[in-house]
Amino acid sequence: MMAELIPVLTQNDINTLVAATARRISSDYQDHDLVLIGVLKGAFVFIADLVRHLSIPVEIDFIRVLSYGSGVSSSRNIQLTKDIETDIKNKDVLIIEDIVDTGLTLKYLIDYLKTYHPKTVRVCTLIDKHERREVDIEIDYICHTVAEGFLVGYGLDYDENYRYLPGVYHFQL
Repeated sequence: MMAELIPVLTQNDINTLVAATARRISSDYQDHDLVLIGVLKGAFVFIADLVRHLSIPVEIDFIRVLSYGSGVSSSRNIQLTKDIETDIKNKDVLIIEDIVDTGLTLKYLIDYLKTYHPKTVRVCTLIDKHERREVDIEIDYICHTVAEGFLVGYGLDYDENYRYLPGVYHFQL
């Protein structure tokens, strides 16, 4: 069975949204000690583009958690598989996510990173999707909001496929 990919955001749309978000972050964190923590694997493309648009110095690190497996919905079993390596104590931390869906993974990450005693922990996401939100989470920087659907492309995957696509697509089997 072939999957149908319906365009949601083009490469140009994404570039415009990421550049605008980077300007806000650069303004908000002027003269701050900012650490960006990308959530692997999905956010690797987004964080790379975001960093290139920033006008402030930042440290970059990555964290990896598993919550989806090979399905299209959260397994609700969150496992930390790669920890950060940067000392974030008394620093401003900005978690960089590809998509916020149920919010369970993000809540886990926020609570976990706070155990390192950063000055602040805030969140930036490429896509905010409220369809299945289960926890009340504040997202400080949102590039794009969608109501529903399973998305792929620009780092987002289905069973490790489609990350390479330059745009974001609604994935239908």
